[in-house]
Amino acid sequence: MRAIYPGTFDPCTKGHLDILLRSAGIFDEVVVAVARNASKSPLFSLQERCAILQACVREYPNISVVGFDELLVDFARKQGAKVVIRGLRAVSDFEYELQMSYANQSLDEELETLYLMPTLQYAFVSSSVVRNIIEYGGKISHLVPMEVVEFLKSKEIECM
Repeated sequence: MRAIYPGTFDPCTKGHLDILLRSAGIFDEVVVAVARNASKSPLFSLQERCAILQACVREYPNISVVGFDELLVDFARKQGAKVVIRGLRAVSDFEYELQMSYANQSLDEELETLYLMPTLQYAFVSSSVVRNIIEYGGKISHLVPMEVVEFLKSKEIECM
């Protein structure tokens, strides 16, 4: 069975990878669906975010990375996926995710959403927290995969 793990991944965090790798152990194939989502004013371009994620998962043959700019239900249909994976860190995440799940289900009754909680050590990590730390030149290496740190260094962005 194929599942989709959608998000902006700006940047990818260790929490994202935690959910992704656990999902890859549950499903035959997981497609990481990287949303363009220009409304969030991403720090990295869609191509950069896809390239970083591809580097992070290159050792996992059942994980692929694809950028998308359409309704998630339409993307899922094109990918032949019936399950959407979402991570939940806090109650505030649940309220938003529940609303999105109901909206998606109203557009495609066969699309299910599976919620996974991150491992406790990553429960506080979010891309917005990481972006704020980057903005002030703080250390992020304990929050993101090494591929993100290497990418930032290649762009001469200080991240310790």
